[in-house]
Amino acid sequence: MADPISEPLLSHLTDDSGVNDKTRSEALTFDKIVEQSLSDFGFWQFFQISLVGLALLFDAQQIFITVYTDAYPTWHCLNHTICDPSASDICKLPRSAWEWDGGSKGKSVISEFGLECSSSLLRGMPSSAFYIGAIVGGFFLALIPDDSLGRKKLVLFSTFAMSITSISVIFSTNVWIYTFLKFIIGFSRSQTWSYALVLISERVSTRWRPRATMIPFTLFVLGFMSLSGIAFLAQDSSWRYLYLYTSGPAVFYCIFLYLFALESPRWLHMQGKDKEAIDVLSKMSPKEKVYLESVVSKLPLEQENFEQVPTYSIKDFFFRKWAFRRILVVMIIMFGLGISYYGVPLAARDIDVNIYLSETLNAVVELPTFIITPILLERFNRRSSVLVNTLLGGASGVLCFVLSILGKTEIAFAFELGTFFCARIGFNLMAVFMVEMFPTCVRSSATMMFRQALVVGGACCPLIASIGRYIPSVSFAIFGIAMSGLGMFVLILPETKGLSLCDSMEEQEKRDQAVNTSHVC
Repeated sequence: MADPISEPLLSHLTDDSGVNDKTRSEALTFDKIVEQSLSDFGFWQFFQISLVGLALLFDAQQIFITVYTDAYPTWHCLNHTICDPSASDICKLPRSAWEWDGGSKGKSVISEFGLECSSSLLRGMPSSAFYIGAIVGGFFLALIPDDSLGRKKLVLFSTFAMSITSISVIFSTNVWIYTFLKFIIGFSRSQTWSYALVLISERVSTRWRPRATMIPFTLFVLGFMSLSGIAFLAQDSSWRYLYLYTSGPAVFYCIFLYLFALESPRWLHMQGKDKEAIDVLSKMSPKEKVYLESVVSKLPLEQENFEQVPTYSIKDFFFRKWAFRRILVVMIIMFGLGISYYGVPLAARDIDVNIYLSETLNAVVELPTFIITPILLERFNRRSSVLVNTLLGGASGVLCFVLSILGKTEIAFAFELGTFFCARIGFNLMAVFMVEMFPTCVRSSATMMFRQALVVGGACCPLIASIGRYIPSVSFAIFGIAMSGLGMFVLILPETKGLSLCDSMEEQEKRDQAVNTSHVC
């Protein structure tokens, strides 16, 4: 039985409105339908991308919220005869000799649960549980086949589960319940970024993909920035309100996402639901409605098409040599970028600069990358962009180390920002590159593994950054060497600039073979 996914869609279709013979003779595939209908970037496409991208705004707030809720609160003396805030150890003073600033112990998790004299392991347990949940959830959710629920439902379920669990945090009565809920939050949101990126990338044409994929990244940074404002306004309230103020709007967002977000037309096509896919394309591009209506009337029956749709899962990465090689190389590169992206801001304390200024500038420096990345993707090929960027980032990290040793603190800090800047651009470039390298049937699983490599790299950062306590700033050299060294693996990957997305593994193999043949010729 023929495979309808790998065969041209509507190969018998002719245009009744009168097209030239060349157009008639060409096989009309679903990919050509998508590229034609989404050739322009209109308001509805921007609306759909922004709507899905908002999931990353709320995701960013939950990632960084413990910076404020689990902070060590300030305190003051009540009995100055035995208490001196600048010299006294709070754990060696009687409880009647001091008080938390503001007179309330509920401003922080540490003060409310009485963790001020507990070990650093216990105080950091909620944050650690969150990241452990993210790692466990990432590996577990990667096993879910791409054809199980659909792109929209995965974004909706992950965001909704994260939001509801975050609201339930306000009912925590001890640190153990709070830690368990933080684990669930980390687990449920572990792949929100991957789900949103795949859904967005599959609803734009090849021309607009570099710019469209930068919108959710920008919203992620804005989520981090907005959290600072919310925390400032709620600084006199209980830490529980910060969870309520961030997760409450996220629940209402899920309602809007359910009502107005559209499914990926490519995923619908893979499920044999071509008419629904055409309907989605019509809503996203009203100007092409006439063209799409002429197509939908000649589509094959959905029942016949659906019965022949093959199923794919993460095991296809191991059974197909080219897929395994690609995902392995992608994960190696992302491990190096993850070490630099998460580690450089963490090691900034080794440079003699204001820590608050350095963290603020590291956040601000991300914004220009969302403008520069589309320019690189549109003007240069993928492999050379990633390679040159990682080499520059690596050199910047080594120079930061050398200048810091020489006492050139201000110049060293500038190179620290440069290293972080290159790490962020590398992450942006690889996100688009990875989406284009894998077909629709396994793209979601590939994106999850891409994300997990980044997280595992980030998990190694505290260990590397701690080396800087013994050899000042040497961690920057390690981050730079890791970024540039592992970045060179990009030369193994195929170039994808200007190529449209494939839907099945067979289609991807045929396209790759055709591209390789054309290069040889």
